[in-house]
Amino acid sequence: MTSEHLAPPADAPPPAPDETSSADHLRGLLRAIDTIVGEIELPVVLRRVVEAAVDLVDAEYGALGIIAADRSSLDQFIHVGLPADTADAIGHLPRGRGVLGALIAHPEPIRLDHLGEDPRAVGFPAHHPRMESFLGAPIRVRGEVYGNLYLTDARRGTFSAEDEELVRALASTAGFAIQNARLLDEARTRATWMTATAELSATILASPSDDVNDLLARRVADLVDGSLVTVLVPVDGSDMLRVAAALGPGEDDVIGASVDRAHTIAGAAMHDGGARVATVPSVADRPDPASITGDHETGPAIAAPLQTRQHTWGALCIARAPGERGFTAVELEVLHDLASQASIATELARVQSEQQRAMLTDERARIARDLHDHVIQQLFGAGLTLQSMSASLDRTGDRDRVGDVIRQLDDAITQIRTVVFALSARDGSSLRHRLIDVVAEASGALRRPPALRFAGAVDHAIRGPLADDVVGVARELLTNSVRHAGADSISLDVALTGPDVSVVVTDDGVGIRDDRRSGLANLTERAARRGGTLTLTTGPGGTRAEWRAPLDTVTEGGSER
Repeated sequence: MTSEHLAPPADAPPPAPDETSSADHLRGLLRAIDTIVGEIELPVVLRRVVEAAVDLVDAEYGALGIIAADRSSLDQFIHVGLPADTADAIGHLPRGRGVLGALIAHPEPIRLDHLGEDPRAVGFPAHHPRMESFLGAPIRVRGEVYGNLYLTDARRGTFSAEDEELVRALASTAGFAIQNARLLDEARTRATWMTATAELSATILASPSDDVNDLLARRVADLVDGSLVTVLVPVDGSDMLRVAAALGPGEDDVIGASVDRAHTIAGAAMHDGGARVATVPSVADRPDPASITGDHETGPAIAAPLQTRQHTWGALCIARAPGERGFTAVELEVLHDLASQASIATELARVQSEQQRAMLTDERARIARDLHDHVIQQLFGAGLTLQSMSASLDRTGDRDRVGDVIRQLDDAITQIRTVVFALSARDGSSLRHRLIDVVAEASGALRRPPALRFAGAVDHAIRGPLADDVVGVARELLTNSVRHAGADSISLDVALTGPDVSVVVTDDGVGIRDDRRSGLANLTERAARRGGTLTLTTGPGGTRAEWRAPLDTVTEGGSER
């Protein structure tokens, strides 16, 4: 059979007007469906659905409202036909009230000839064009209402029952297209976040633990461009949370801020142990630093706890500005997964660091034992041998030279004992450790490092602000000798002499010029505040500076003991 057999007879009557209109509508529906199913990107599919619906029923305006997770309002609103400047003048686009809200509450098609006369209508905001005829239909994805199609101002005057059927059919097909595009979008989101999670975990394991909060905020901010990312951690001994890291809009305003955990989404997530969507309203006197607030409205936000089985140490939050789309269930899921994996990596890094610290401590203890048991004993034995030899020497000059060597050995033994203490002690914040660090800082510019000696129980007796002053004085005196003395030998002695502590720096340099003595005024003033003194002896053969202060000192803040 050929096409000629299918053609109508030449004298056949033309199709009836209704048949022609139905055929045109059917062809329009097929074109609309073809336009929609040809796309795979979700934002493009959503806009194509609206454009196809407007063309299909010849409407002036069209929109697709995506229903929010709470099923009571609209989360996104894609519109067609409304000029950009008019949309900007209106401000917030519809949130799902009036007739739009009725379609959310009862997802069945609504067709009206006069929108303003319907009792459910709530009117139009300022700058919004007047609209008369209305046609709305729900879009279902996987059996659930995903959003609604809204069409207004039919160019023929009103929407017909046939228009309603066409839009219903288009909405049904759009549901399948949206489902496919959404599945692809979710798969890409999961893949992106899984890759980021793996990279973040590897970075945490290879980085100092102090950088974890910044690493988290920086990595998540790269994934959610334009959003505010914050990490909140508990404040010890209180019910407060502090913003330890922040990146995104308004980051400078929230970094370091503290808030009662009961008034933040981060606190809710830490309490429940699961990812949360913001439900705690942000009020003027208690703003949530993990949210973005503007024009008396708070934008969408989500949070996930940073926790291990042992404890919860913070929360990771993402916030968008008011009017921006809310967060999907997939975004909530991937954030929770990233926070969980980052927490595990952080705990592993902490355990690894403790193991390395324990190994280092054991190795330092071994070195300290070897120095004490072998090196010091050998030096001490060498000194005794030299002393016995000195008694048998006839020449005074020879005895003096041997005496100098013995004193150098004693000095070396004293310094080795200081090193042994530093290696053996576990408290790196003690006064001895702090002064050892000061000497190490000053040694970089010297051919021979300064000698460091202690006398008395300085760690036990010198604490708090007095210890800070001793460290500061030692640093300044050493710095002066290193920079200006041109010395070959420098020493630092910190001792307890009766009721006082003394800090003595001696060098064999060129002495302190008169025009440089004013630089020591700060040390003189620091000693005077404590009822102490600074004594300076200087000349071409070298300088001796002694800073002395009583251990029992009354200061402005109270008493120190």
